[in-house]
Amino acid sequence: MPRMQTPQRVRGTQDIFGDEQRRFAHVLATFERVRRLYCFQRVEVPVFEDTQVFARSIGETTDVVAKEMYTFPDRGGDSLTLRPEFTAGIARAYLTEGWRQFAPLKLATSGPVFRYERPQKGRFRQFHQIDAEVIGAPEPAADVELLAMADQLLHELGVADGVTLQLNTLGDAETRDRWRDALVAHFEAHRGDLSEDSLARLAKNPLRILDSKDPRDRPIAAAAPDIDAYLTVEAGGYFEAVTKGLDAAGVQWTRNARLVRGLDYYRHTAFEFVTDRLGAQGTVLAGGRYDGLIEDLGGPPTPGVGWAAGVERLAMLVGEPKPEHLQVAIVAENHERELDAVLKTGRLRFMGIRTELFITGNPRKRYDRAVRLAPACIVSLQGEEWTEPNVRSLGNDTGLADMVRALFGRATD
Repeated sequence: MPRMQTPQRVRGTQDIFGDEQRRFAHVLATFERVRRLYCFQRVEVPVFEDTQVFARSIGETTDVVAKEMYTFPDRGGDSLTLRPEFTAGIARAYLTEGWRQFAPLKLATSGPVFRYERPQKGRFRQFHQIDAEVIGAPEPAADVELLAMADQLLHELGVADGVTLQLNTLGDAETRDRWRDALVAHFEAHRGDLSEDSLARLAKNPLRILDSKDPRDRPIAAAAPDIDAYLTVEAGGYFEAVTKGLDAAGVQWTRNARLVRGLDYYRHTAFEFVTDRLGAQGTVLAGGRYDGLIEDLGGPPTPGVGWAAGVERLAMLVGEPKPEHLQVAIVAENHERELDAVLKTGRLRFMGIRTELFITGNPRKRYDRAVRLAPACIVSLQGEEWTEPNVRSLGNDTGLADMVRALFGRATD
């Protein structure tokens, strides 16, 4: 019988281990700590949804919906999609689960998301995001709090140096309509010079041309009219309130008048935290206000604002993780003392002491294995009958060693 070929990891996925996993876990733990500081509730949503949840919320003309979603029919014939982002699923849950009664809601989550795209540095087909949303709050203060939370997260992670908050306004509905008409007129005048993708966007999504990376589009986009000329008084006042709030919160920002979100349900604030430390893929956290999203999903007009960040990208910016120092190593140097070692190890762990147990492998080599982990304290159990253990302190924590001696000093339980 021919030998079975070893299965390979699917392209665009990853196995996370060692220092890489510790950086990954550090990002998630820091996010959880900051989430609690800002009193955001943790929420969990399904990893897959009805395809229309994402098609209606992200937009049929976007690359995510047109090219990148993992969509499949289930056995009942329904079209399902693995989530490419969190906001749409949270908005759907807000409508279907009756969460409107709790508005305004501050929600946060994390987990895997899926997009079929070309794998590259810091970007995978299954990757992980952290996400924060405020639903039901129309005030600029909600935008400010979210941005302050994101800024503090980056500082707590130690990656804020070299990361810049770029900020823009997309105005209200009237502003967007007037600006959109001006952009269409501008791009129509240069139709013959636009790329194929931008020509396709011109009819349905002209704002997306502004962030085109195609060299043919860049000079045309650079000459396009700015939104400031079309801002209503209300929209201008909203943006001013956001910027003053950020200044009061001590959050540094810079204006990027070309920062856009193509879909019509986006309003007012749009933002990205960017860096040049990740090459061309420089965005580490991004978001904006989406006051029209829940209405597009069939609900009542409901304000919302949120952001998401890739865990892998943040982990790439994090330095070497601090090692988790082992406090106690318990070594059974013969088989007769193994049950005693298990009993005492359990007690130490219940006391909150990080303890490693060595009762596997060659008994003569267990002690050397324990020493290599550099614990603060090593307990060596020898002899067939109960004898006083050899407790050796390898660090300066003599109190820990004394406590362990007291615990093991009891011959019977």
